[in-house]
Amino acid sequence: MRNKIIREVLKFGNDVYIDEPMKCHVSFRIGGPVNAFVVPPSIEIFIKTFSFLKDIREVKVLGNGTNVLPKDSKMDFFILSTNRLNKIEILEDKIICESGLNLKSLCNIAAKNGIAGFENLYGIPGSVGGAVYMNAGAYGSEIADLVLYVEAFDGNKIVRFNVNELNFSYRNSLFKEEKDLIILRVAFKKFNDEPDVILEKMREIILKRVEKQPLEFPSAGSVFKRPRKDFYVGSAIEKAGLKGFKIGGAKVSEKHAGFIINYNNATYNDVVNLIKYIKEKIYENYKVNLETEIEIW
Repeated sequence: MRNKIIREVLKFGNDVYIDEPMKCHVSFRIGGPVNAFVVPPSIEIFIKTFSFLKDIREVKVLGNGTNVLPKDSKMDFFILSTNRLNKIEILEDKIICESGLNLKSLCNIAAKNGIAGFENLYGIPGSVGGAVYMNAGAYGSEIADLVLYVEAFDGNKIVRFNVNELNFSYRNSLFKEEKDLIILRVAFKKFNDEPDVILEKMREIILKRVEKQPLEFPSAGSVFKRPRKDFYVGSAIEKAGLKGFKIGGAKVSEKHAGFIINYNNATYNDVVNLIKYIKEKIYENYKVNLETEIEIW
C-alpha cells in the first residue's frame, strides 16, 4: 500500500525519501525514520499532494525543523516539507514570500533592498511559515508586527487572513489553534531605510546571539514559553541550580539555561526526561507551571 501511494506522489513531481531519519531534518539532530519524506517543488504541487494524502495517511508539515523534537522510533506518517517553497516577491508596498523561505534569508534580502523592520528577527532559525505559526520574536519584536496577511490552505481551498484575524499573541497564532490550516504565503509590511543602517543593526543582533546562546550545539532554541512577562525562564532555571544539569546526552546549556542542548548523542527520552525534571524543579521552587515552546512529536 505504501509503495502504491509513493508512486502516485512521485507522479505529481515530488522528491520522495523513504524511511527518512528525522534527525537529518531537525535542528536537535534527534529523530527516527518516517514512512516518507516528501518535498514538493511548488505550492500547486504541495496542495495537490496534501489533498491526495490527507484521507489515506497521516501527514505532518515541516519547515526547517528548528522547533521540533521527534521520537527515536519509526513514525507512521508522511512528512510534507516546505523547503522548496521559497519564492519571494518585493512589490512597491509589501513583500510576499512563500512559507518555506528561510527567515534568515528573508532578513538578508530585506536588508539588501533597504527594507527595515526585520533586524531583531535576524538569526532566529526556521522558516517564514514556522515563524508566523508560533509568532516568533526576539529583542522586543515579534513577526506579528510586520505581517499584513497570510494565505493558507484549509484542506479545500486557499484562504486569505488579514493580520487582525490571525489571533497573534505571545508565541501563538490562529494556526496553532486551527491545526487544519497550512500557511502557504505571507505578506509583510515594507519600511524603507538605508541598507548600511539595517545591516549594522543586524550585525549587532547576531553578535548578541553568538555571545548569549549555545549556537555551537544542536538544540531547538528556547524550550519553554515565558509564563508571564515578569518571569524569566532561563534565570529561574539557573537559580534552581540546573545550569549544566544533564540526563543522558541532553544538557541544560551553561551559556543560556533556557536552552537544552544535544551535547552527546542525546535521545528523545533524554530530552523529554530533562524537560520533565526542569518543570518539576521550577514548580517546586516557584509554583509556576512551565509550558514547552517546542513541538514534541
